[in-house]
Amino acid sequence: MSATITTVDDLPAPTPATEERRSMRIARRLAGPGAAALSGVLLHLSFPPRPLWWLALPAFALLGWTLRGRRPRAAFGLGYLAGLGFLLPLLVWTGAEVGPVPWVALVAVEALFIAGACTLAAALSRLPAWPVFAAAAWIVGEAARARVPFGGFPWGKIAFGQADGVFLPLAAVGGTPVLGFAVALCGFGLYEAARVLRASKATGSLPRGPLAAALLSAFVPVGAALGAQPLVSDAAQDGTATVAAIQGNVPRLGLDFNAQRRAVLDNHARRTEQLAADVAAGTVPGPDFVLWPENSSDLDPYRNGDARLVIDRAVKAIGVPTVVGAVLTPETGTLRNTLIAWDPERGPVQTYDKRHVQPFGEYIPMRSVVRIFNKDVDRVSRDFGPGHTVGVFDLAGTRVGLATCYEAAFDWAVRDTVTHGARLISVPSNNATFGRSEMTYQQLAMSRVRAVEHSRSVVVPVTSGVSAIIRPDGTIVRQSEMFTPDALVAQVPLRSSLTPATRLGTLPEVALVTLAAAGLGWAATRAPRARRAAGTAQGRGVQGILQGRGHGNP
Repeated sequence: MSATITTVDDLPAPTPATEERRSMRIARRLAGPGAAALSGVLLHLSFPPRPLWWLALPAFALLGWTLRGRRPRAAFGLGYLAGLGFLLPLLVWTGAEVGPVPWVALVAVEALFIAGACTLAAALSRLPAWPVFAAAAWIVGEAARARVPFGGFPWGKIAFGQADGVFLPLAAVGGTPVLGFAVALCGFGLYEAARVLRASKATGSLPRGPLAAALLSAFVPVGAALGAQPLVSDAAQDGTATVAAIQGNVPRLGLDFNAQRRAVLDNHARRTEQLAADVAAGTVPGPDFVLWPENSSDLDPYRNGDARLVIDRAVKAIGVPTVVGAVLTPETGTLRNTLIAWDPERGPVQTYDKRHVQPFGEYIPMRSVVRIFNKDVDRVSRDFGPGHTVGVFDLAGTRVGLATCYEAAFDWAVRDTVTHGARLISVPSNNATFGRSEMTYQQLAMSRVRAVEHSRSVVVPVTSGVSAIIRPDGTIVRQSEMFTPDALVAQVPLRSSLTPATRLGTLPEVALVTLAAAGLGWAATRAPRARRAAGTAQGRGVQGILQGRGHGNP
């Protein structure tokens, strides 16, 4: 008995039709992952400094196509790809001076929240009016990301990419959760409307109910934003204030700017004294108060007499209350990132300690573990500690709320100042560490959204730029260039009324999380019925085949 051996050469050559089918299978397998990653890239492109806010709509439409009907494991993987496509380019500035490891590690963790939100959205995508539930699922992911780990990292909330968009008035209705929900809902609704119309062409019938639900999902957010427009106002309710924002600049870009602390302080003092000279010459209106950036004096003026003299001389020159950003270095305990209200006659009269200090920037969690991956961790040799008191200063009769730099990303940190009586908000910042990246423009957009959310003028003094003065309707009236000394002066309206977003606080976010949870419960109760219905239909089909054979059918 002989064995026949088949070699590769004996196999039939693939036909063009076989090759085409194989290519189509590969394309179908890659379509989902490619679309997921592309949706994330489109989300990134919708963020500042690009005025392409509307790209968030096709991004969510594409994400809806990717996720609808997917099983949990597939949805999680696709959602993770979307998260990487979004956050890798958005947060590239986090590795500008410390290398790619912290950047990639941050993105790898934050993308998990987007993957979880997408998994939830896919589970809800079989429900009627699923775009509503899927958009709520996205807000669940943002809510979680803003709280954990280490106090959260809400950078990249969809709302922060909408400072130039038609949906912005919704920030005054329900804050960043409602604004982000509306954008996601509109995008998912556009996809669902396109899907229903395409399906109707294949079947020859138009399902009016599903189409109406899809169109409502797409256009109700737009109508709601137009209806909320009256909430956006820059009218002065409590008079006006003339404010000055000082941008002294830093000696050089990067992490090492802190090594020349005295030069940074001198830059801000010098620019303030120049402003005083301009006011005396009548070329610039005199401000009611002056705002310096975060870290404008990294020398503790309570412990360093020379720094105190420099600040005091500059404040006396301008002759009005001035807020100075300083690093306080007590003998024991943690450092303090502090804002000091400095009176030209009495010196320092009030302080605010930053309440949400930045993990891995101002303090190092798990220092021994982090050191294994990046030696730059030891640049932060002594941790900063958080303050516990809401920052509202009385400056020449104007109550000014304070949210230092990173705090502007957190809803509660800004809202607290307004509920404690702030008529104007200041966001003193230090972005020199991140060079000429997009970071400072992303942060500026946050402040514009906060202005509309709480109907307050917002002043953003930054060590190296971009500094800006923003009216309550989100428009910028003064803006500096990056890494140039400047003094921005403008008269801005003061307001005391509270928007619905300010009054409601976290309730809109809680409502959207509850909506997603209710949808998940509904989906869970529908699943067994759907399986039973499918089993019954399958059983009837088998029975019909058997009966047909019994009557002599082939």
